[in-house]
Amino acid sequence: MVQLPTTFTWGAATASFQIEGDRAGRGETVWDAFCRVPGAVSDGTDGDVTCDHVHRYAEDVRILSDLGVDAYRFSVAWARVQPTGRGDFSADGLGFYDRLVDELLGAGIEPWLTLYHWDLPLELQHLGGWASRRTVDAYVEYALGVQDALGDRVKRWATHNEPWCAAWLGYGAGIHAPGVRDHALATRATHHLLLSHGRAVAAMREVDPDAAYGIVLNLDHGRAVDGEQVTLDAVRHRDGVRNRVWLDALAGRGYPADTVELLHPHLDGAVAEGDMEQIATPVDFIGLNYYNDALLEAADGRTPTADLLQPGLELVRDADPGEGATAMGWPVTPSGFTDIIRRTLTEYPELGPLYVTENGSAWDDDATPAEDGVIEDTPRVGYLHAHLEALAAARAEGLDVRGYFAWSLLDNFEWALGLSKRFGLVRVDFETQQRTVKRSWQAYRDAIAADKASASSTDAAAPGTTPTEA
Repeated sequence: MVQLPTTFTWGAATASFQIEGDRAGRGETVWDAFCRVPGAVSDGTDGDVTCDHVHRYAEDVRILSDLGVDAYRFSVAWARVQPTGRGDFSADGLGFYDRLVDELLGAGIEPWLTLYHWDLPLELQHLGGWASRRTVDAYVEYALGVQDALGDRVKRWATHNEPWCAAWLGYGAGIHAPGVRDHALATRATHHLLLSHGRAVAAMREVDPDAAYGIVLNLDHGRAVDGEQVTLDAVRHRDGVRNRVWLDALAGRGYPADTVELLHPHLDGAVAEGDMEQIATPVDFIGLNYYNDALLEAADGRTPTADLLQPGLELVRDADPGEGATAMGWPVTPSGFTDIIRRTLTEYPELGPLYVTENGSAWDDDATPAEDGVIEDTPRVGYLHAHLEALAAARAEGLDVRGYFAWSLLDNFEWALGLSKRFGLVRVDFETQQRTVKRSWQAYRDAIAADKASASSTDAAAPGTTPTEA
């Protein structure tokens, strides 16, 4: 295992399809195809331009530098560097990331690279996508190709971002690309996403044992709203597919028995000898994406299983979050942030240390700047402060959380909601591509500066901090 520094990492995050644009510079993806389906994306937009980051990356790196972050988490578009998902790599595609990495390093910002953030090359979907083991082989080839091009400078690698979404929103509910509604295929996608992670980490670590490798999960607590009588089995079934399938398998415990029973017979024939050992290839860190806890209420049990987001939700559903919900309709639950950090690190210590790789909120911002030229976004500032306080509480408990990446640097393409929801610390005018910082950008900048000043004074009083083994 590599040695990771104990100093805290402050960063911001984005994803390829959501910001890059330059549709002509990459191959076709499942999201391109999904965007063409009438009604699939609520506002009818697509990923052809979004934030035009491919052409404006230098400006965006300057914004990051002014923000004062230590690191920038971005993803590579598989179809930009390997247009069909197999075979030859694109020199032009790799060249973009080569320039981006150099720009970041020149600004003193460490690149944190995510290999997969949902934009599967369409040709691989035609061969079965993540429901097929052939995609596992293709993914490992892709990961090694990107490492060969960038591994001399990139030392922080995440294999997958939120594989639950890729599997269950994409193949189970069909509300994300590729738009498939089949629980059996979603279950197989779950297994193959995990398998591709383990195999890629093992292969990449053999090439560069000094780099750090991990995976990013979106975890939450499901809890009953006040006064609701929700059965413990219902909550546990939800937790099994949402959280424990991923965590248990990565930690080397296999799939949880109650969830295997729930997903039977979908797993039959999908798990080959040696798969679980490969999935449990040790990681150097776990990434946590957290937005909110799930507030649950009882369901009537009459909805057919095939129409549910995932099996096991017959008797439980998301409750109305009430006043104060974000523009996504999500409740604001900062105490749950501390709770999920604690749960992950105490129940799965073999996966730590932990980095918060996404945390943020969407609001209906006023597009008119204030007198000082800054966009006012008071609700986002409140959300940010509340969650930074919850993060501080986790750090004060001595939990091994070593970094925080705000989602997102820029307003961007919010998947099936298109350009209608804004998570950015920076406003993007999607017609002119003008960037305008928001009050939350300033608040985050100030929080980073204050934490670094505090850390500097502490280090001066007690010098000689030694890195610890991950």
